Amino acid sequence: ASDLLVRSYVRTYKFPAVITRSSNNYGPYQFPEKFVPLMITNAISEKSLPVYGDGKQQRDWLHVEDNCRGILSVLEKGKTGEIYNIGGLDLEENLEMVSRILNLTGKPESLVSYVQDRPGHDRRYALNCKKIETELGWSPAISLKDGLRRTIDWYKNYEQWLGGVRSRDYLSYYEKYYENRESSLRKIARSGSVASD
Repeated sequence: ASDLLVRSYVRTYKFPAVITRSSNNYGPYQFPEKFVPLMITNAISEKSLPVYGDGKQQRDWLHVEDNCRGILSVLEKGKTGEIYNIGGLDLEENLEMVSRILNLTGKPESLVSYVQDRPGHDRRYALNCKKIETELGWSPAISLKDGLRRTIDWYKNYEQWLGGVRSRDYLSYYEKYYENRESSLRKIARSGSVASD
């Protein structure tokens, strides 16, 4: 909604702004509660990789460096008041992303653990990026495979940073959003309410 608030200021008060909407970012320095760094750091540590529901949720993944280039392109060449979508053009199911990460880290699929889905969890996030491509000449430069490889290498090389981030607050967050869902799903499966393997 903030993008529409800014747009209303452009139209009402001639406020000089351009607006960007980006798809799911990943890359270095992303906190480990987010999907990609959580899967990477858990895979590296050979911990369970918690996948919500059936893992079929689709996301468009954009490396943070491509996002920054897109924002810069909009700032330099965008038209005041216009909205530009910045996407990676790499729509993947969450489970496919997990498989890619396991493959790139050399870890087994047995680390995947299905957890109870979040209420109202969106099945698909994707953006139409034709406008920024045609009007500003921007497109993502980093492929998903290369971006994931670079991101995995970064997390391997910056374990000290990661250790500092994984404070007591992070552990509380993780328990709230993942461990409790795993135990809830196990209880449901034992009761026979959900088909289990």
